[in-house]
Amino acid sequence: MILKGSQRSGAKQLGLHLLKTEENEHVELLDIRGFMSDDVVGALREAEAIAKGTKCRQFMFSVSLNPPENERVHVRTFEKALEAIEEKNGLTGQPRVVVFHEKEGRRHCHAVWSRIDPETMTAKPMSFYKNKLREVSRQLYLENGWQMPRGLIDPKDRDPRNFSLDEWQQAKRIGRHAGELKELIQEAWATSDSARTFAHALEERGFYFACGDRRGHVAVTFEGEVISISRATGKKAKELHARLGKPDALNSVEETRKRIAEEILPRIKSHVDEARASARAELDQLNARRMEMAKAHALERAKLDAGQKARFEAEARTRADRFRKGMMGLWDRLTGMRAQLKKQNQLEVMWALRRDQDQRQMTINAQLRERGDLQKEINAARTKHAQASRALHHDAAYYRLMRRGEEPKVKTAFERLVTMREQPALDSKHPRLDRLKEKKPDAAKKHMSSDEHLKRLREHQQTPPRGPELDHDL
Repeated sequence: MILKGSQRSGAKQLGLHLLKTEENEHVELLDIRGFMSDDVVGALREAEAIAKGTKCRQFMFSVSLNPPENERVHVRTFEKALEAIEEKNGLTGQPRVVVFHEKEGRRHCHAVWSRIDPETMTAKPMSFYKNKLREVSRQLYLENGWQMPRGLIDPKDRDPRNFSLDEWQQAKRIGRHAGELKELIQEAWATSDSARTFAHALEERGFYFACGDRRGHVAVTFEGEVISISRATGKKAKELHARLGKPDALNSVEETRKRIAEEILPRIKSHVDEARASARAELDQLNARRMEMAKAHALERAKLDAGQKARFEAEARTRADRFRKGMMGLWDRLTGMRAQLKKQNQLEVMWALRRDQDQRQMTINAQLRERGDLQKEINAARTKHAQASRALHHDAAYYRLMRRGEEPKVKTAFERLVTMREQPALDSKHPRLDRLKEKKPDAAKKHMSSDEHLKRLREHQQTPPRGPELDHDL
C-alpha cells in the first residue's frame, strides 16, 4: 500500500478532518491508544497540550495508508503495517489515533502519532521518514503479492497524473478531477513543438496560456483557476523556456481572465451551461443512489455490531458460569481445574474476537464491491461529460483560429516525428532513427529459423505495413 506521511501541528483541524463525513461515506474509529480522552479531537488536543511543555511545533506525525485500488485488505494487514511504521520510525508505544475512511468504493486508513515522549518531554526525531515509509510500502507489496507501482520501484517512473491536496482542492472547486486536468495539459505538451502550437493545443482543451504571478508559464482554466505548467507536466523551467520561450511576452493571469470573460465566455456560455446542467442532472441521480447506499450500508453495519455485541455478552456469561463456587470452586483451585478453565476461556475470547473481526470484514468487502459497481457508473458519467466539454472547447478554439485567418490545426506528435525523420542528420557519427530501425531486422535474422523468417515474409506480403493511427481528437 502507498504510505504518505508528514509532520504537522493543528490538532483540532486534523481531528475534524479525520471525522469529516461530507466527503467520506463511512468513518470508523479503530484505535485510540495512550490518551486519557476517548474521542479523536480530544486525544489530539491532549497531544497539543503536552507539546506546550516543549519547543516542538510539529508535534504530530500523520500517515495515510492507501491499499491498491482493486484489493480488499483485511484490518489485520493495516495493523501489521502500523507496527512496521512504528518500528522503522521509533514510534513504538507512542500515543496514537487510527481512523478508517471509505469513499468512492475504496477504504483507506489514517494514523496520527504524538511525537512527544511524556517521560523525557522531548520529540521523537523523524529523520528520513519518507525513505523509511517507502521501504515499509515496498515490503507490504512483496508480502501480500500485490503488483508494485512503477513509481515505487523507481521514483523517476511515478505516474505523472498524481496530484497533491492543493491540486485536488483546486479541481474540486471547478467540478473536475485533478488527474484529468494534469493529463489534458500533458497531452497539449506532447502534441506541440512551440509556444504557438502549445497555446492552440491548450485552448482546444479548455485552457489558456498565460504568465503567472511568479513569472512562470501557467494555464488558466475556463473557470479562471490557475495551473502551473511546470507542475502539471513535470518539466523544469529550462525545458519550458527551450520550447515555449520566456513567459514575459504572454498575457498576465488577470488579462487572460478578462479575455475569457469578454471574448470566449459569451460565445460558448450557453453550450457550456447546457452541458453542465445535463451533467449535474445525471450526477445528482447517481449521488442520490450513493447516499441511499451509504445509509443502507451504515444500518447493516450497526445491526451487525449490535448482534455481535449481544452474542459476545452471552458467550461471556457462559464462560463465567463454568467457574464453580463455594467448596467446589475451592477444590477446582486446588486441583488446577480453574487454571485450565481460565486458559480455555482466554483462547475462546481470542477466537471470538477474530471471528467477529472476520465477519465484519466480509460484510465490508461485500459493501465495497457493491459501492465499486456504482462508482464505475459515476466515473463513466464524469468521463462522458468531460469529453463533451472538451469537444466544446475544441470547436471554439478552431473557430477563433479561423477568425484570425490561421489554419485550424495543431501539429500532432506523429506528424512531428515524421518531420524529424525527414530532416537530414546533423552529425554523421550519429545515424538517423530510421536507419537504426532498418538495421534491427537484419540483426534479428541471425537468431531466427528459416521457417519463421519465411512465415514473417508471407505476413508482410499479405498485410501492408501500417504506421500508428492518428488520434482524431487531438
